Amino acid sequence: MTAGGGVDAVARIAAQHYTQIWGQPFVVDNRVGAGGSIGVELVTKAAPDGYTLLVTSSGVVTNAAIRPQGYDPVRDLQPISRLTSNPYIVILTPSLPVSNIKELIALAKTKSGGVSFASAGIGSIVHMGAELIAVMAGVPMTHIPYKGVADAYPAVATGQADWMIGSPISALPLIRAGRLKAIAVTSKVRAKALPDVPTVAESGLPGYDVVAWFGMLAPARTPPAIVAKLHGEIVKALAAPDVRERFATLAVEPRTNSPEQFRALIESDLVRWAKVVRDAGIKLE
Repeated sequence: MTAGGGVDAVARIAAQHYTQIWGQPFVVDNRVGAGGSIGVELVTKAAPDGYTLLVTSSGVVTNAAIRPQGYDPVRDLQPISRLTSNPYIVILTPSLPVSNIKELIALAKTKSGGVSFASAGIGSIVHMGAELIAVMAGVPMTHIPYKGVADAYPAVATGQADWMIGSPISALPLIRAGRLKAIAVTSKVRAKALPDVPTVAESGLPGYDVVAWFGMLAPARTPPAIVAKLHGEIVKALAAPDVRERFATLAVEPRTNSPEQFRALIESDLVRWAKVVRDAGIKLE
């Protein structure tokens, strides 16, 4: 994950809570690269003792869908809890002459050299969500991967790439500052934090629906007692009124579930994104 990104913000809430409860320092160690898989693989190889945890996005699944020879999120990780549920935001270079999804698709069909989109790396959730837009629109678009959103956002803001999708936590401050332009949200319904921004589905691609999550996982074979302890405390942390209020302003909903429910979500997401990889013909470069 990238420092300053949405996952980083959620990880710091978790780390602060665990430190306060147990008096044991929990340090956020951001590992970027390969769409986030570098950090994931570090956790899969760590001792299953509860001292090394992974806070990640849905990208932990999309990465596995595109890199089937790498880690397996079902086999190699022990789910603790989903932490949040949120739409992503389709964001553009402010100077791009586009105000909705239909116009973005039309531009992609006519612009010399095509339209490009940035991502936090090949296989990241922001990459795959954008690929799904291109697949459903039936228009090839050029993917420009970066090491993380901290590099991708400036690229879009300065016109090095035309557009991308981003997490509300990290994208909204840039949108409100006028550095990026929001034209759609990726969920079925509009986001409370952006009531005037339509969904992708209602503005050009009926049926499009990408609701991402952040979640906490541990290495496989972490003892059930440790998993239960970690789960119980993170549920308490995200139920705090100040945390819920902060997230509400960022179009992010704290939404926990049981380790078993989280595993089922990961399994179903893996099937869905593997199909997108096949349909889009995505290959590692």
